[in-house]
Amino acid sequence: MSNLQHKPFGTRGKVHDITPASAGWRYVGFSLYRLKAGDRAHEATGSNEVILVMVEGRAAVSGAGKDWGVLGERMDVFEKTPPHCLYLPNGSDWEAAAQTDCTIAVCQAPGKGGHEARRIGPDNITLTQRGEGSNSRFINNIAMEAEPYCDSLLVTEVFTPAGNWSSYPSHRHDEDDFPRITYLEETYYHRLNPAQGWGVQRVYTDDGTLDEVMAVRDGDVVCVPRGHHPCGAPHGFEMYYLNVMAGPRRNWRFVPAPEVEHLF
Repeated sequence: MSNLQHKPFGTRGKVHDITPASAGWRYVGFSLYRLKAGDRAHEATGSNEVILVMVEGRAAVSGAGKDWGVLGERMDVFEKTPPHCLYLPNGSDWEAAAQTDCTIAVCQAPGKGGHEARRIGPDNITLTQRGEGSNSRFINNIAMEAEPYCDSLLVTEVFTPAGNWSSYPSHRHDEDDFPRITYLEETYYHRLNPAQGWGVQRVYTDDGTLDEVMAVRDGDVVCVPRGHHPCGAPHGFEMYYLNVMAGPRRNWRFVPAPEVEHLF
């Protein structure tokens, strides 16, 4: 298996734990909890800011010295309803008590103390189509560049219909040369519907020094340190992914792969 692809290492509790040290990069961290009703999870943010994303289920959440009540509404991510999320600055902590079986993503990047804790969504998150034809997909922007909630994090959800491509036409964001392009590390947390399905993700550079094609399964995480990173959902399998990006500046600028420039 590719060293970019990570399988969950359990079915209950913390099942992913990707850090800059383990990924071999500098900015993005991603972890995931799968909890049964009654389970608890808690962490300190340390030097990172964090966005908790209620992927599925409901949990009572406290963080940064405040009780945020019960977060979460959708029981299945493929309902495609807007997610309930919570932003927490560096130097704080959080705790979640699962009210139902739930899946909680913990999106992390360096914090600078520039933003207060706040709820994000479900209000003001609208499922939006991007692309057309077999390149159409549907986006829930949680905290992208237009949402000034964070110091470093860029976070979004993407739903790709069966038979379609996504994160396509191929593009990269692996140089710090704003405004032409920005350096952003990225993780993809994949889900498939039905769950026994599979999808494809390719991560490749123009010079071919990195070129890996992965069969992704439900629950996998793919790390994208550099290069282009398109995804494909075969006929019969709907694909979801949660993207986390961060780099030295909070802007998303990319350059297309030479072979697909005519598609932009």
